[in-house]
Amino acid sequence: MATVNVYLALDGNCEDAFNFYRSVFGGDFAFIGKFNEMPQQEGQPAMNEADGNKVMHVMLPISKDTCLMGSDTEGKWAASFKQCNNYSISINADSKAEADKLFEGLSAAGQITMPMNHTFWGAYFGMFTD
Repeated sequence: MATVNVYLALDGNCEDAFNFYRSVFGGDFAFIGKFNEMPQQEGQPAMNEADGNKVMHVMLPISKDTCLMGSDTEGKWAASFKQCNNYSISINADSKAEADKLFEGLSAAGQITMPMNHTFWGAYFGMFTD
């Protein structure tokens, strides 16, 4: 069965925000990674130091079934950042087949921004706007 969690996009203050959330909810980050940890993509310019130090992904477990996740806006997404449009829903499926079914169904009338695929961080992942 799939689980659904909130994913926040922040404008350069993700690490500070999530340290605050951790101070309130308690616990430890299950993961925190920066943009400078991504493999360099062929044909893409090197990332500047300021953007490289921004949070690519952070996960803070809230209960056994839920977590709060987030990242800093970066690159092509930064220009469209507006306070209050900075959240997504993250769906975690039990299998690749379930992930494909949910992705295909929910994105059918939407815009796919990242097709489902295996990622460098080990997840099977995709993104869309429905």
